[in-house]
Amino acid sequence: MTTELLERALVEEATKKSGLIWAQGPGSPARALWHVWHEGAACLVGDGPGEQPLPGLADGADAEVTVRSKDKGGRLVSWTAKVAELAPGSPEWEATVAELKGKRLNAPDGEAMTERWARECRVLRLEPTGARAPLPDGDLAAAPLPTPATTRSPMPAGLPRLLVKKRKRK
Repeated sequence: MTTELLERALVEEATKKSGLIWAQGPGSPARALWHVWHEGAACLVGDGPGEQPLPGLADGADAEVTVRSKDKGGRLVSWTAKVAELAPGSPEWEATVAELKGKRLNAPDGEAMTERWARECRVLRLEPTGARAPLPDGDLAAAPLPTPATTRSPMPAGLPRLLVKKRKRK
């Protein structure tokens, strides 16, 4: 019993303190996701315009969650979660969204974002099942996932010299 409580405490404290978790649903790649720890679960918002994608995380499915260290970035713990989608407007949804709203940075619509989340997004709870995965022995580095976000063109060769000259004039 004591070991189970210690493992649950490790999952909760590591997840609370980490800015990102890596979540992977069945048949989908792991993705870095911002989250909030609320009432015993990692809570996420996404799958809407301007929000993080949540592929493979379906209501009732299992997910593998990996938590990294906030200061060093290394893997701390991996745990299995049961995914639960919250119904917009329910008391549980309202409480979870109030927590998420406080952590959402650079929202394009400010105070109206909760209404947008209710219309266009999904709010998920990743509830720990108690199963904890052992830490891997080797390197699990993988190629980055494809994304439409790219730099437009290379930086001009003379730009660093121009920036240095401006600093010297001041």
